[in-house]
Amino acid sequence: MNSGAERGVALARAARRGDTLALHELLDHLTPYVTRVCGPIALDDGPDAAQEALLAVFRSLRKLRDPATLYGWVRTIAVREAVRVARRAARERPAPDGLAEVPQRGDPQLAADIGDVLARLSPEHRAVLVLRDVEGLDEEAAAAVLGIPAGTAKSRLHRARQSFRKAWSA
Repeated sequence: MNSGAERGVALARAARRGDTLALHELLDHLTPYVTRVCGPIALDDGPDAAQEALLAVFRSLRKLRDPATLYGWVRTIAVREAVRVARRAARERPAPDGLAEVPQRGDPQLAADIGDVLARLSPEHRAVLVLRDVEGLDEEAAAAVLGIPAGTAKSRLHRARQSFRKAWSA
C-alpha cells in the first residue's frame, strides 16, 4: 500500500472513531479519486455524482467493516452513484444527435470526441468500461463492484466495446 493509500486508511480509522477533523481530511483526500471514477461514467454530471458519492461515504463510513478496504468500498459507492446520476440525467435530457466528423489520431479534440461517444453509451456500459479500461480491474472485480455476476460483466463489457466501436465509426 502506498503512502497516500495508507493515509486514507488511517484517516478512515480515525474518522470511524469520531474524529471530525479526520473525517473532513478523509473526504478531501478521497475527492480526486471519487471524481476520477465518476467523471467518465456520469460525464457532464460527474461533479454531481462525485458529490453524491462523497455524501454516501460520509453517511456510511461507520458501516465500513475493514478500513483497509477503503478504496474498493469507495469505488463501489462512486460507481453506483455515477450510474444513478447518469441514468437520472439521461431521463431528463435526450442524447445529442449524430456525431460530428470523427477526428484523426492526435487531434486535440480527440479526448472531447471520445467523451461524446461515451455519452452515447448507457451508464452501465460506461461503468464497466471505466472499471475495466481505466481502473484496470479484471471482469470478476468489476462484477463485484457493480454487484452483477462475472459472466454478466463480461458480456456487458463486450457489448459496451461493440457499442463504442459502432458509435465511433458511424
